[in-house]
Amino acid sequence: MHMFRRILGVALAVMLCAPTAWAQQSHVINQSALDQAVQQRVSQDQADRDAIRSFLQNPQVKSVAARAGLSVEKAQAAVSTLQGDELRQAAGQARAVNQDLAGGATVVITTTTIIIILLVIIIIIALAK
Repeated sequence: MHMFRRILGVALAVMLCAPTAWAQQSHVINQSALDQAVQQRVSQDQADRDAIRSFLQNPQVKSVAARAGLSVEKAQAAVSTLQGDELRQAAGQARAVNQDLAGGATVVITTTTIIIILLVIIIIIALAK
């Protein structure tokens, strides 16, 4: 019986101290790494928005938009409302078109179609919000 009391006492002491020990465990990620990840995300989002704005400033894009009856100004205003996957997809397409146009590629129907689709997507997203 004396041995049982000792075992029970030790078991109770361990059970009472264990939650305190678990609560003192370090976090998986420290604050500076978290801050760096947030800053990196903000920088990437800004770079994506800049790529879309650069795309919208291209004279060929403005010409295609005017012929299609789309407002580049509305699309410019809508860029700041894009977030997440919508922003990344639009920026990826804008970068591809910017590279084609900067590389001297002639504007063919596929590029024109991409421009119109991008403008329509941006405007629709702006109107939906």
